[in-house]
Amino acid sequence: MDHRDLLPSPKSRALPANRVPFPGALGDRLSARLDLPSSARPRATALFAHCFTCSKDLRAAVTLTRELANAGFAVLRFDFTGLGESEGDFADTDFTSSVDDLVAAARWLEGQHGAPTLIVGHSLGGAAVLCAKASLPSVRAVATIGAPADPAHVLEHVAEKEEEIRSTGEATVMLAGRPFTIRASFLDDLEAATVGDSLADLHAALLVMHSPVDPTVGIENARRICEAAKHPKSFVSLDTADHLLSDRADAEYAARVLGVWAGRYESEAVSRGALKDEDAIDDPLVHVHTWADGYETSIGVRGHRTVADEPASVGGTDRGPTPYEYLLAGLGACTSITLRMYADRKGWALEDIDIRIRPPTRREKRRSAPGWTRTNDLRIRSPLLYPAELRGPEVRRADARRVEVSGCI
Repeated sequence: MDHRDLLPSPKSRALPANRVPFPGALGDRLSARLDLPSSARPRATALFAHCFTCSKDLRAAVTLTRELANAGFAVLRFDFTGLGESEGDFADTDFTSSVDDLVAAARWLEGQHGAPTLIVGHSLGGAAVLCAKASLPSVRAVATIGAPADPAHVLEHVAEKEEEIRSTGEATVMLAGRPFTIRASFLDDLEAATVGDSLADLHAALLVMHSPVDPTVGIENARRICEAAKHPKSFVSLDTADHLLSDRADAEYAARVLGVWAGRYESEAVSRGALKDEDAIDDPLVHVHTWADGYETSIGVRGHRTVADEPASVGGTDRGPTPYEYLLAGLGACTSITLRMYADRKGWALEDIDIRIRPPTRREKRRSAPGWTRTNDLRIRSPLLYPAELRGPEVRRADARRVEVSGCI
C-alpha cells in the first residue's frame, strides 16, 4: 500500500495567503505570506523556513503551510534575506543571519497574531529552526523535513568553488541553475554552527521527516538528529520522495501528517474543540473561494468549513462533492430535517430517516422541467403503530417492533 493513501486528503483549504512584509535581521524588508484558516480564528501560530536558496513559494512549502492552516494555524512563510522577493544581498548573509531572520519573523508574528507555538523547517531551514528554538520560548513543537544534522553539510554544494572562495574571499556558485555569490565568511559560519547543542536543550516536541532515498541530504542525517534529541520525538519516513518533495502526492502526505501531529501541540490557552469561534458563528455570509490551480473551492459557513470540487474525469482533484451534489444533499437534508421537526411537534416516535437521491440522467434532464429532480428513495424507521398520516407509502419490511417504509417525494 502506498503510504500516501494512509491519510485522507485535506477536507478544506486555507484562505488565500496575505502578503505581509516585515524587517529582517539585517534591516532589509523581507517578503512573507500569512496563511490563515478559512472562516475560523487561528487556534495557534506557526513559522515555516524554506530550504537553502529556495523560496517561500516552492510548491512543497505552499502545500505544507496551507495544510497547517487547515489544521487551525496561522502560518507565516517568508523569503530569507536576499532570496525570492525579499530585499537585501544574499552575499551579505550566512547561516547565523538566517537564524536571526527566523527570530525576527517570530517577533513580528508575536506582535500581529501571537507568538508561534510551532516552527517547521525544510532542508537547511530545518537546521535553522532547530537553532532558533533557543530564542523562541513560546515554541512547543519543532518539525524538520529533509534537514541536515550539521549545517556544514551545505559545503558539499560549493565544494568545486571552495578553494577559490577561501583564496579570493568570494566566488559565484551555480545552485539549482542560478548564480549566487558565496563569501568565505559564509563558509566559516557554516563550519562554526552546530545543531547538536540545540537538540540536547530543545525543550520541545520534535518531528523528523526524511526520505530514505534523499540524494541531497542522506537519511543518516535524520538518524543523527533523532539520536541527539530527547523525547518526545517522532520520525516519519517519506519513502520514495525526493529532497524537494517535487511529487505533489508526497508533499500532500507530509503536509497531512504534519497537520495531525502539530494539532497535539497547540497553545494551551486555546480551545481544542472544533474550528469555530463566536465571530464566525455570528457571520451571516457564506464564504466561497475557488483556487487558481483547479476547481477546488473552499466553503465557510458560520465557522464550519468544507470543500467542493469536480471529479478527476473533468479536470478536478475530487477533494469534495460537486456543487450539484451539494444541492441534492441540501434538498435531502431539508426534507429529512423537516420530517424530524414535524414528528417532534406531533410527538411521534420517529427514529432514523434515510434519503437517497439519484441525480437525473441526461435523458431525464431533457424531458423534465428545469430545476426538477427525483428523490430515489425515502426510508423511515419508527415503532409499528404509525399515525394515519404516515401510512401512505408502501410498507417494505415489518417485524414485531418496527417497520421500514419507503416511497418517493
